[in-house]
Amino acid sequence: MRVRGIASPAARREPTPPPDRAALREPPTRPPDRAALRESPIPPPDTPPLPEPTWPPRTTPGPPLGLYVHVPFCVSRCPYCDFAVVAGAATRGPRNRIGAFLAALETELRLRADALDERFGPPGTPVRPALETCYLGGGTPSLLGPAAVERILRSIADRFGLAPWAEVSLEANPGPDERGDPLAWRQVGVTRLSFGGQSLDPAELRTLGRRHRPADVVAAVEAARRAGIGSVNVDLLYDVPGQTLASFAASLAAVIEAGADHVSCYALELGVGEVDGAASPDRATGEAVTPDRSAPGRGALVWRRRMRAGQDPDRAAAMYELAAERLAAAGYRGYELSNWARPGHESRHNLLYWARWPVEAVGPGAHAFDGAVRRWTTASLEAYLAALVPRDGRPPEPPPGGREVLDPATARAETWILGLRTERGLPAFAAEDAAAGEAVAWAMAAGLMEVTAGEPGTSDRRVRLTRRGRLLSNEVFVRFV
Repeated sequence: MRVRGIASPAARREPTPPPDRAALREPPTRPPDRAALRESPIPPPDTPPLPEPTWPPRTTPGPPLGLYVHVPFCVSRCPYCDFAVVAGAATRGPRNRIGAFLAALETELRLRADALDERFGPPGTPVRPALETCYLGGGTPSLLGPAAVERILRSIADRFGLAPWAEVSLEANPGPDERGDPLAWRQVGVTRLSFGGQSLDPAELRTLGRRHRPADVVAAVEAARRAGIGSVNVDLLYDVPGQTLASFAASLAAVIEAGADHVSCYALELGVGEVDGAASPDRATGEAVTPDRSAPGRGALVWRRRMRAGQDPDRAAAMYELAAERLAAAGYRGYELSNWARPGHESRHNLLYWARWPVEAVGPGAHAFDGAVRRWTTASLEAYLAALVPRDGRPPEPPPGGREVLDPATARAETWILGLRTERGLPAFAAEDAAAGEAVAWAMAAGLMEVTAGEPGTSDRRVRLTRRGRLLSNEVFVRFV
């Protein structure tokens, strides 16, 4: 049943005729006008501002403002990846599990929507507003294809509601056999594409186990531009073994030149904990949870130990400062520790997380938050399918996982840490929080935190990290825990 007054993906399509799809696939007869491509063909949407983090911090449940959909499939698994991912035959070939996953996902969407209906009423009401964001992450969601993504988005619009201005993000690998047709993505309702570029240096891509070539990243961004995708992001990694300041600068320059609206720069993290395969207890109930069968194998752990020897924290700090300087000079605003965007192209979905607003989540390994409870789902695809597509006549049930009820102290610590990750920080009066007084005083005295005048033209005063505080953010955050 379609929710009246809530825009479906089809309702958000552009009224003008789409570009000629065949022409988009043909290689250009001359180099593209990259100066023109850098200008977004669709201006930033006229969207209402996202709500501020609450202070004192939220500890009561509320309806979701965003929805995360985890798609676990990849053609191959990168050795540094810690996400819930399955690859190989489960993704491609006659034994792939994509069809079974889509059926299970539809069932989980229905079960989660039914629960929200019971708690907060139907979507599109003041008590339960329509979703402002929907994020399809992974894994490689672009492997599903436009028809499957449209089906998912229609189910979401019908049962959760999508605001007319909703940001709908899709992650994609930039290789030509994995990114899909950007025009098709736009036509099914995707407004934002995020490409996992990681690097534009051939040697670094080989080190990271990536399948695409440097030219594919540029081609992916330019194709998205020509198709009229409203916002385009590229992820880059730094502190990659063998990487230099010059090679990282070259990757940054190429992404800027291609016309990305948003750039995320993450330090390569190489966890080397052993995978023991034992069932872990639910932190709330103590019951055993199906082990994470998607965790990296021992070969990946051996690779990580070897790669860690080639990392350098001082070089990583220099690369971070280089990114901040080069992106600022190109007109990008560092609105969060690892994220830079042209004005109006900030990730609204991620801003919900940093402001601790409720976000529903579906799919294996997905994490949800309702303002009071964090819930996560098993990362095991088999356990996920067994719960939602039972074979013995039992009715489907939510997949196994865990939950954590947040106490006020944890909520305060989260609010400080997540709020300080953003350029805006927190309202200045939060610094009067007695529980955080010692941490705030230390960070202020060390020059890692400051009180600023806030947005131009307002009397809003904010407490936030200084530039040096951004480099040493973990030193600040640990003091709030």
